[in-house]
Amino acid sequence: MLVALYNRTFDEQDVPFLANLLRLLDIHKLQIVFYQQFYERLSRYIPFADVPRVFTGKNDLPPHTDMLFSLGGDGTMLDAVCFVGKSGIPLIGVNLGRLGFLAAIPEEEAEGAILSLVRGSYTLEKRSLLHLDASVPLFNGSPFALNEFTISRKDTSSMIKIHTYLNGEFLNTYWADGLIVATPTGSTGYSLSCGGPVVFPQASSFVITPVAPHNLNTRPIVVPDDNVISFEIEGRSEHFLCTLDARTETIGSTVQLAVKRESFTVSLVRPDEHNFLNTIRQKLYWGVDRRN
Repeated sequence: MLVALYNRTFDEQDVPFLANLLRLLDIHKLQIVFYQQFYERLSRYIPFADVPRVFTGKNDLPPHTDMLFSLGGDGTMLDAVCFVGKSGIPLIGVNLGRLGFLAAIPEEEAEGAILSLVRGSYTLEKRSLLHLDASVPLFNGSPFALNEFTISRKDTSSMIKIHTYLNGEFLNTYWADGLIVATPTGSTGYSLSCGGPVVFPQASSFVITPVAPHNLNTRPIVVPDDNVISFEIEGRSEHFLCTLDARTETIGSTVQLAVKRESFTVSLVRPDEHNFLNTIRQKLYWGVDRRN
């Protein structure tokens, strides 16, 4: 089995864990291809007998890679989605960060996760993505997102107006700091912090959530993901921010934007003892009395 290892940053305190992870992968005879910058940083702390195989991005990630380990937080996991794209390479997230909805496997369970991979005792969860169509080239050939698409103000403190349409039919004009369109996976991210609902990953839907709306009766809504959602933007500034997950582009008001469901999905590896209900109970402390 060939596994790719991706990490964008780590602290010195993470080095013992990373060294042990490499030892475990070697014990189970898993071949490794490193993200090049990760290897270069790690080699300052851990001696390598030989220079390992490396990749620099989606274009040279070996197509026969069986799995990609994302070592970090949810932001690292979102980066990894851009690497695998429509290749079908499954992703497994080991959490070196804080909350970890996507990178849900804590460090202390990494060894058990590797055993699950070797034994085949895991499931692949298909997660839907959203796709951005724009009248100008954006996001360097990767116009898709696992979590969310956003439009927000730039260069001004004034709210903006976002005219929003479903399949060409007018839905609403949002006077707000911005607007989020989240996938079910992204419903526990930025959308949730702005008052959006938690949506199960298997739901075929988008969540449209305004950011600090001027009209207090404007609430998040859930729409089927077979809709095409398009936008027209107005504001005092000539420029606005457009994001796909953690990636950002500056656009003008004349740029035409529309989002729809992407034609491919991404597979997330879940060891058999992990599931969505366990994750939200642990991360959101559901059913826990915090008064003690």
